[in-house]
Amino acid sequence: MAKLTINQALQHAVDAHKAGQLQKAHHLYAVILKVQPKHPDANHNMGLLTVGDGKIELALPFFKTALEANPRNAQFWYSHIVALIKLERLIDAKVFLDQAKSKGIKGTDFDQLEQRLNDASKALAIKPDYAKAFYNMGTVLQKQNKLEEAIEAYNKALVSKPDYADAYYNMGIALQQKNKLEEAIEVYNKALAIKPDYASAYFNMGNALKSQGKLEEAIVAFSKALTIKPDHELARVGNLFQKAHICNWDNIAKDVKLIPELGISDKHVSTFALLSLEDAPDRHLIRSKIYAKANFSQKIMPSKVRPLHMPKRLRVGYFSADFKEHPASYLMFKVIECHDRSLFDVYGYSIGQPKLDKMREKISGAFDVFRDIHSLSDIEALKIIDNDKIDIAIDLTGYTNYSRTEIFSYRPAPVQINYLGYPGTLGADFIDYIVADQNLIPKSFQQFYTEKPIYLPHTYWPTDDTSIISQKFQTKEDMKLPSDGFVFCCFNNNYKISPTEFDIWMRLMAKVEGSVLWLLKSNKWTEDNLKKEAEARGISGDRVIFAERLDNSEHLARHRFADLFLDTFNYNAHTTASDALWAGLPLVTKLGKGFAARVAGSLLNAVGLPELVTDTEQDYEELILELATNPTKLAEIKEKLANNRLTQPLFNTELYTRHLENGYQQAYQNYFDGNLPQTIIVPK
Repeated sequence: MAKLTINQALQHAVDAHKAGQLQKAHHLYAVILKVQPKHPDANHNMGLLTVGDGKIELALPFFKTALEANPRNAQFWYSHIVALIKLERLIDAKVFLDQAKSKGIKGTDFDQLEQRLNDASKALAIKPDYAKAFYNMGTVLQKQNKLEEAIEAYNKALVSKPDYADAYYNMGIALQQKNKLEEAIEVYNKALAIKPDYASAYFNMGNALKSQGKLEEAIVAFSKALTIKPDHELARVGNLFQKAHICNWDNIAKDVKLIPELGISDKHVSTFALLSLEDAPDRHLIRSKIYAKANFSQKIMPSKVRPLHMPKRLRVGYFSADFKEHPASYLMFKVIECHDRSLFDVYGYSIGQPKLDKMREKISGAFDVFRDIHSLSDIEALKIIDNDKIDIAIDLTGYTNYSRTEIFSYRPAPVQINYLGYPGTLGADFIDYIVADQNLIPKSFQQFYTEKPIYLPHTYWPTDDTSIISQKFQTKEDMKLPSDGFVFCCFNNNYKISPTEFDIWMRLMAKVEGSVLWLLKSNKWTEDNLKKEAEARGISGDRVIFAERLDNSEHLARHRFADLFLDTFNYNAHTTASDALWAGLPLVTKLGKGFAARVAGSLLNAVGLPELVTDTEQDYEELILELATNPTKLAEIKEKLANNRLTQPLFNTELYTRHLENGYQQAYQNYFDGNLPQTIIVPK
């Protein structure tokens, strides 16, 4: 290669290829690819050689790389599709052929390909015993979100091969995606009856049991996966996260040592679960990058043509799995309503299982256009989004339940933003920005985010300053609280509580006579475990009281029976913090390093109470003790909160929306000017 240019080497390789000197051609293509790994022609021709050797599956990555480098080359499309047909991956082949046509790729052989596909489909239809083909068809249909058709394909595979464990396994995943959990568990058990050492089947069964609220059974399933495969990191994280959900700290010292190693090599794990298990933004970044790389390879789509003129109104699309009775909808509803329609057209895309409740009806009506795309394949959804001509796509779900991050990997909009739903970086190069504030992501912490921050001036947190607090008459007795005595409160999800906070809370309760700890009820195991942990620290379990779940207005109202809200560390109070402050209940937090560990501090600063933000565990404990034992000081804080509640920026939805819009406009202007994403600062 030292004596030949790349083009000369390619010509020699092609000549050798045509002359049947395949070993020489292979060597030359390999030399070229060592210098230029993404060289389109060398990759394509190496793929052809590999097909000629009968190693068709191994040829696909070469064709894929060639297409990524030159997506307008008809021959590259043709070779890839032919290879898929030879592998009898007919659905895949059909998808690629449709994509080529939709992009306007024209080739003289494309009509022949269509006929060849039809012939192959007919051949498959008369070979009903061909289990592998039906299994492959099912996997492709599943990727396209065509779950019913995928399940049907797996059933056809099982007719001719009843001991096909992988078909049962994939069918279980499809049933889980359809929320048919009991059926999914039944199918996983069938897979395990055939293949008892199927660790991944135990892992997915654990997820299904978790979704049913059978948390102890889920932990058992994850443990079985780990017994079979001790390095099954997904099962390890699932096990640790569910133990956190029931506050089972029996092996906490051993578990904590395992956490830093999870998801930071080549195996992806649930990034969300680890946000509450450790405050380590450097490792959260690594995990998100690995997760994004494993699940969302960059897709080939036509580049968006930058308009000649700035649009009069920007088309903003909000994507969420939680347009229903969910905190995200309560937070976003008023913002959606407040958007300036002279500057923005506001679209909502529902990507989660639809739940027809009052909030769904309310928030869907707040958008100019609302679309339910949860049952559509990515390609079908992308066609709709493309027709809507969205300028800015906003992911309100991130790596949480029912996410559709895959859609964003196709870049349906020129500007794409991570906002609110996932408190951290997505680690994906197709997400340009993250909505934040400078308390949340200080400049020195930007290194932990692949997105550029859109810095709002006060807080990134949206609120609804018209949220109703119930006036229904209630008493402490109704809440099962003692009539007197100091009420420490934490309405965070129980999985956010670790022994570190709990140790501090118990020490405080020992010093504040007659005090109680008021927590949110989540499951029976948590209640038993936390009462047991209190007893182990010398505090009667009866002093730990659990609140039932109520509708939002009554939940807000009951905050008046608490004296002080105590925050958790790795994963702060988020919605629960804004609820407490809106209801007039002060909150003490400790500032961490990661996004999830700094949210409460952001809210307290925005409501004018920075004195309730501490930096160390000692400061946190001392401040809480001072407020709990000094009624005058606590009364002053409560009065200040009462005065600030409607005068400080936190609960000014109109002002917040104007700032958010300014951030969107700057981000789009930056794209329009031809620049790469850059840090955006919204002025006060």
